[in-house]
Amino acid sequence: MNILFVSLGCDKNLVDSEIMLGLIREKGYNITNDEHDADAIVVNTCCFINDAKEESINTILEMAEYKKTGKLKALVVTGCLGQRYKEEIQNEISEVDAILGTKSYDEIVNVIEAAMEGKKTVNIKELDYSTEVKATRINTTGGFFSYLKIAEGCDKHCTYCIIPKIRGNYRSVPMETLLEEAKGLVQSGIKELILVAQETTLYGKDIYGEKALPKLLKELCKIEGLEWIRILYCYPEEITDELIEVIKSEEKIANYLDMPIQHASDNILKRMGRRTNKAELIQIIEKLRSNIPDIAIRTTLITGFPGETEEEHEELKEFVKEMKFDRLGVFTYSKEDDTPAAKLKGQIRKHVKIQRQAEIMEIQQQIAFEHAKDMISKKVKVMIEGKLPQESIPEQINMTEEQALAMGNVYIGRTYMDAPNVDGYIFVQSRAELMSGEFVDVLVTDAKEYDLIGILI
Repeated sequence: MNILFVSLGCDKNLVDSEIMLGLIREKGYNITNDEHDADAIVVNTCCFINDAKEESINTILEMAEYKKTGKLKALVVTGCLGQRYKEEIQNEISEVDAILGTKSYDEIVNVIEAAMEGKKTVNIKELDYSTEVKATRINTTGGFFSYLKIAEGCDKHCTYCIIPKIRGNYRSVPMETLLEEAKGLVQSGIKELILVAQETTLYGKDIYGEKALPKLLKELCKIEGLEWIRILYCYPEEITDELIEVIKSEEKIANYLDMPIQHASDNILKRMGRRTNKAELIQIIEKLRSNIPDIAIRTTLITGFPGETEEEHEELKEFVKEMKFDRLGVFTYSKEDDTPAAKLKGQIRKHVKIQRQAEIMEIQQQIAFEHAKDMISKKVKVMIEGKLPQESIPEQINMTEEQALAMGNVYIGRTYMDAPNVDGYIFVQSRAELMSGEFVDVLVTDAKEYDLIGILI
């Protein structure tokens, strides 16, 4: 049987997909990339915001067409959309043969086999069910990095967020399980582990009675062959002095922190159900920078939240100017069913949300370009991700063909300041042949917008 897998949404969802792929492979089935040749197709869905929901639905409908034009006999929907909208999928997309919720991915093989026999299945487990799978994950990132999901669910209940209702309460993965998984990933060639969860900073509180992320990080640092550890999704109010000290003192931990803050207005933060205020945000940012001077801080913001006034939007813009985040992303507020924020008065029109988003990103663009220029003449450690074909250099680095020819061999890589798929790159000139996954020292010689250019030292 040929099985095609489509994974949508966040990196946490991708981990679930990789586990399901491991189960499929261990059963002996073939994984294909050809839709026309697929006997079964699995779509692991997302519905965090409206755009993600639409992408998931459109992908399901697109895959359903292969029941007419290909070999497709079984169409399986897994993940967040299946968890949240199982009745709607059953009633409105008849081509779907099986639906698995967010905690049922361990049943993927049984469900596919049943669907191939013509049996319709809906498998939705309790949200607080802890799924444990021993299968070896199939890494799908295409590089030498992999995500390590250290917890599931969330207890914060921000007013705009549906995650607790489709992923359940916060549940940490036992440390021994994570260490075993991490060692297996490193043995398979992974050089960088990226720690993810809905919130990484609370790791261990539920099973160990304390925030155990610093301890987990220290244990991960002992793994031979692992070069980098990157931490995403740290809520500012949960960042402790102990965590800062571990990041500062452990060489393998990248001086990079993804810290979503969502806004800077105290009024909006309160309406969002966030547990910080503006003064506390400034305090933790200053503490991070004073203890780790070269730390790269990434954050995310929401613009156009219900009731956001023009004055509060201006306050956010000024905050972005003052804080000068190294990396920043902005989402427009998405009104999600069954969330408290959806019922708030003062819902803002779409074009206003988009305009406010653009204004903030314009400010951040200038900050990011200046940060990139500040890196010129500095030495950085770089993980090589691949070699650029000569013909693609002008487009990738925004230069003429003559300039590209003069550069010779060019490799694409990332510094500690750059998480894959969200941040920038560094383009490395080298006379020596470099291998993907190799770590090299590079002198930064130029900056092109968000990206750097350097030469092998």
